[in-house]
Amino acid sequence: MPATAILNLNNCWFPPPEDADADGLLAIGGDLKTDRLLAAYRQGIFPWFSHDVPLWWHPDPRFVLFPAQLRISKSMKVVFGKKTFSFTKNNAFGEVINACKTVPRPGQDGTWINEEVVSAYTKLHGMGMAHSYEAWQGKTLVGGLYGIKMGKVFFGESMFSRVTNASKAAFIWAVLHLKQDGVELIDCQVYTEHLESLGAEMIARESFMKRLGELVE
Repeated sequence: MPATAILNLNNCWFPPPEDADADGLLAIGGDLKTDRLLAAYRQGIFPWFSHDVPLWWHPDPRFVLFPAQLRISKSMKVVFGKKTFSFTKNNAFGEVINACKTVPRPGQDGTWINEEVVSAYTKLHGMGMAHSYEAWQGKTLVGGLYGIKMGKVFFGESMFSRVTNASKAAFIWAVLHLKQDGVELIDCQVYTEHLESLGAEMIARESFMKRLGELVE
């Protein structure tokens, strides 16, 4: 297997996805400038940070959700029926990404989201590439998620919840909204039991890349 690539700040080159190691790590370094981020997503590559160093990933298999296969449990149908939350799109992008950065997650020590991430994705939001989906109780933001939309693909990045079911409800609402927008593939990146319960599944890298080539503009 090839050694993990060290990225050059002067270009947006990435090694081929099949060069990723067994954990999915493909490259180290570089930055989060817009051209590099968009080049990465077009190839199904996404960044996480470790000690303020960008790590670029392309896991195999890949965890995805096809919107047509979204599963809404009886309990979540009750949540929607009771109008427990109200929902918006792109009304509070800054609040959502900062909540993803700061709200604690069970079983996780800290977050990969730093100020460079916040700045980069906020810039993409200003360009109409990054979107947030929000769940509210009254005027209080209680859950949400953000990600990148390219063509008919939505690349989910992070979500948060301050009350029970808020992130799950926001995700369901987002998937229904994205489906109406013509999105056919949601990249969930890596496995979580939370998203599996909503219909997400593992697919081989080869299948993921084929669908990506068909759906990304």
